[in-house]
Amino acid sequence: MKAVLFCVVCILCGCLNLDAATFDESLPSGANFDKADFRLWLPDTPGAVRALAILVPGSNGDGRGQVDDPVWQTFATQHRVGLIGVRLTDKQHDQMFIEHYVDVSKGSGQAFLDALASLARKSNHAEVATAPLLLWGMSAGGEFNYEFAAWKPERVVAFVVNKGNVYYTALASAEARRVPGILFTGEKDLAFRVDAIAGLFAINRRAGALWAYAQEPGVGHEVAHSREFALLFFDEMLAARLGDNGSLKPLDEKAGLFGDAKAQTVQPAGETKPPSAYPVSWLPSPRAARAWQAVLAGKTVEP
Repeated sequence: MKAVLFCVVCILCGCLNLDAATFDESLPSGANFDKADFRLWLPDTPGAVRALAILVPGSNGDGRGQVDDPVWQTFATQHRVGLIGVRLTDKQHDQMFIEHYVDVSKGSGQAFLDALASLARKSNHAEVATAPLLLWGMSAGGEFNYEFAAWKPERVVAFVVNKGNVYYTALASAEARRVPGILFTGEKDLAFRVDAIAGLFAINRRAGALWAYAQEPGVGHEVAHSREFALLFFDEMLAARLGDNGSLKPLDEKAGLFGDAKAQTVQPAGETKPPSAYPVSWLPSPRAARAWQAVLAGKTVEP
């Protein structure tokens, strides 16, 4: 009922863009994937889109319908961003909990880029082929996000890892570590998932990655408050990183804040040294720091 009421309010307020356009693209099976289907949603706003929000579902799921989500459509319309819903699946193998398609450098990543090029032609929006990317995903979707940021960091504005499973890249490159990211775990999720993501964060943050880590209390393998944070985070990163010509600006670590989850404190990065015994989160702004603290407390993230 709440979802229905929200949609009605959005329509009445003009938040949902009923004149927006969608375009579909499918690619043949490749080296490390079976199905590859993509859907582009463009808001009815003048001019080119500034970036694309990539919506990647859990293991072998179909995320194309996520472009119809009023929350994402509202965000996209406000920021002049296109939405891409992703469906990637594995060929059948003995351990289907290990998603081969998230190892993007083995073929699925290029398939995704090829799909963007095709969607750019179909939509008559040439910028779609090369637009900067905001990567959102749940579970295997977060795995795809992480691996894509590690593979093509120059394309990524910001990314989200969200309670995922198996990762192929341990220490990301220096370029990928400069891409801002947030890594979520759930307190009640399977221990190996939590340990895998915490380990990724620890090794890369020690190497200076501009990443944050948040474990959501009382949460299992679910979205919970992570999308609320992601929307705020993407809003900030578009403003901070997107140049007039679509280029991506670097972020200065010293201009952000360190978030110490153990001490429940936040300090300006330029005024203090982080603890050496354990990694602390890097957050780009006081607003993001407040949102991070809300997630740690299991509270709703305020815009």
